[in-house]
Amino acid sequence: MHRHQTLAAFFAMLLAGSCSAADFSGQRALEATRKAVALGQRPPGSAAIARLQAMIRAELKAHGWAVSEDVFTARTPVGQVTMRNIIGKLAGSSGRSVVFSGHYDTKAIPGVNFVGANDGGASTGWLLEMARVLPGFPRKDDVYLVFFDGEEAFGDWSDTNGIYGSRHLAAKWNSDGTLLRIKALFNVDMIGDKDLKIVEELNSSASLRRLVRATANDLGYGKYFPEFGGAIEDDHMPFVRLGVNAMDLIDFDYGPGHAWWHTAQDTMDKLSAHSFQVVGDVMSAVFQRLEK
Repeated sequence: MHRHQTLAAFFAMLLAGSCSAADFSGQRALEATRKAVALGQRPPGSAAIARLQAMIRAELKAHGWAVSEDVFTARTPVGQVTMRNIIGKLAGSSGRSVVFSGHYDTKAIPGVNFVGANDGGASTGWLLEMARVLPGFPRKDDVYLVFFDGEEAFGDWSDTNGIYGSRHLAAKWNSDGTLLRIKALFNVDMIGDKDLKIVEELNSSASLRRLVRATANDLGYGKYFPEFGGAIEDDHMPFVRLGVNAMDLIDFDYGPGHAWWHTAQDTMDKLSAHSFQVVGDVMSAVFQRLEK
């Protein structure tokens, strides 16, 4: 066990019925985020995002994931941009799959040094820590980790400007039959905020929202998952629209009056290892409940 394992993490293991798996470490997730953020601004097609892509691929391979890429050219308001979704897969035997996803790009904001510690960085660091943890869990389903490129819009968000990577992969998986095998998809975004409040996202699957909230309550983390919420357009939506059982976990209240979102204030000092730990403990337990 991790030296600083919380009581909630202990109960997560009891709920899962297994003590053999690696513990999720919020500190490790925070440090993985720090490494990503240290690369600077990471918009699609940049040299910085290419370095991050290499880091993601290396980490996935180091933990035994089969790695593939969904590379495509997106038409954007600034012209054609090459993007790549990075996909890690652990094979199961059931013919079904569970997907964890998040975006790793940052928004290009002219004149602003936007390094996206929480928005783009936190989802990357959290997924990289899940890459270390998930291979240790017993499983019967295939497991995917998906790092989406192009979540951010170039300028103002619209139906065609934003969530480029998830729109492309959802269409691809719809055409090749992968979507039909997805039992659940969980997308994470902006989950590193010290003042963590993951409110219910109302476009998400009601059954998955109930499962996550019940698991959080069982672990003593209920206060971080309040029931009130609203509808948010995020990387889960292309999958929701195609009938996938999908949920978005997002804390869309970042700083006083949401003032740090898409600003130079989105920096590492705003994040907490504890917030990563909360989401990691809850989703590890959720995964094991789904596997049962």
